Amino acid sequence: MSQTPTERLRDYLAQLPPQSQALLMREFERAVERGEDLSVATLVLEQLRKIVRRAEEEETRPRGDDPARLLFRPLEPFLAEGNFPIRPGQVRRTSLLPIWQWLGREGAPDATREFETALVKAHDSGATSAAEAAARKYQVAAAEAIVKVATPVPGDDKQRALSRVGPPNVVEDLVSIGLVLRAREALETLGSRLPSQLRMFGDTQIASVTAALNVPSLQTPQLLPFALSLVMQRLVAPWQIIRLAIKMAASDDEIRVAATPYGVAVTIALHDLSYLAACLRSDIRRGHLDNVGDQLKTLHDGVRGLRTELDLRNESTWGKQLASIRADISNSMQSEIDSVPGRVRRILRQRPDKDISAAAMIDTTEVEEVAALIDFVAVCRTYASELAINEVTLRTYSDLQQYVEKSTEALVQSLRAGDHRVRGYRQQQASAAIRFCEVLFGHDYASLMNRAAENAMTGERKASRAG
Repeated sequence: MSQTPTERLRDYLAQLPPQSQALLMREFERAVERGEDLSVATLVLEQLRKIVRRAEEEETRPRGDDPARLLFRPLEPFLAEGNFPIRPGQVRRTSLLPIWQWLGREGAPDATREFETALVKAHDSGATSAAEAAARKYQVAAAEAIVKVATPVPGDDKQRALSRVGPPNVVEDLVSIGLVLRAREALETLGSRLPSQLRMFGDTQIASVTAALNVPSLQTPQLLPFALSLVMQRLVAPWQIIRLAIKMAASDDEIRVAATPYGVAVTIALHDLSYLAACLRSDIRRGHLDNVGDQLKTLHDGVRGLRTELDLRNESTWGKQLASIRADISNSMQSEIDSVPGRVRRILRQRPDKDISAAAMIDTTEVEEVAALIDFVAVCRTYASELAINEVTLRTYSDLQQYVEKSTEALVQSLRAGDHRVRGYRQQQASAAIRFCEVLFGHDYASLMNRAAENAMTGERKASRAG
């Protein structure tokens, strides 16, 4: 279907991120004010303003009535965010908008207009069932249009047709999106047959899930990963999805497991562990340590599960992937663990009185950050052996215990005497040391040292009055 240059420009501008659209508008508005390129600037501004107005109108519409959202609702469980590579059983959320625009433009324009009209009528009348029926009808038409454009036909210029849908990432997702829309009912039925939560994925649960998966339309190489993804979302321990593959192969040998269609479950589990390791690395670098304990436990259990339940060879693809995940975790954490003792020493080091100014203070925020890092080392110690950080973690934790214990005792003693000018700073050091003791040795020991510090200050004051 041919398009005018203006329509092509509008489609291109509509695919830009909102920030880029706003930037373009500002630049062309300035060009108009300067009197430069009036014809081009006016044309682009006109199209941009139409796009922005349409976006604002869509934002005011209730989300349940959003046509694109209703169309792609069956894909919600499989959408991947961010720039991390996707795996089998996933599609990129960023692919949905270009495909929606292509459907309205040339993929299924008549069906799209009919769908939008039906939604308006359903909204005006309050008939939610009518909106749902219209969505299901449109999903069938959209699936056929998507699968058709994504399926090569001899003699057709398929690359040119695909380029009109969107960039390569969008084209890569086309077949999956079309097939999931086409298999909507089968996937919904599978979801309804699965328990809401699979805490212990043992033989009974595996048999039940296998029976639910035994649907011809879900057993294709394209759709089985999506069906397995649904199962995985119900597992308390997602890595246990590999047990389906082991059951199907009747063996834990990776060669026999990989030879079954369910071998993709191992690929999925490895990919998700790799993604979690990347998230952990990012959180550590940014100092976001609140969820590190949960992330480490998930990684530890997943790595141990794959190593113990599968007979993996070191030189195989899966074996190399698992080794790479362990190395990635180890490298991410080792540098952070190594840095903790230095930060503790900078706070607790007893400098000579002459080197401390009267205005010297310890940042309480930094104290809490270091306390969180000490707790991070303690958590790492629990999972160290499986994640290949055993030596550095145990050594660092032992060094921290010895240094903090000795420093706390010395700082408490320093409160009994010394220059009055620096006593406030020494008190802050002692408080920081007691905070670190609470993390390393527990509340009881920290309370004991806190009472010792109070007694030291009380004794020092009595001695001053007596003198």
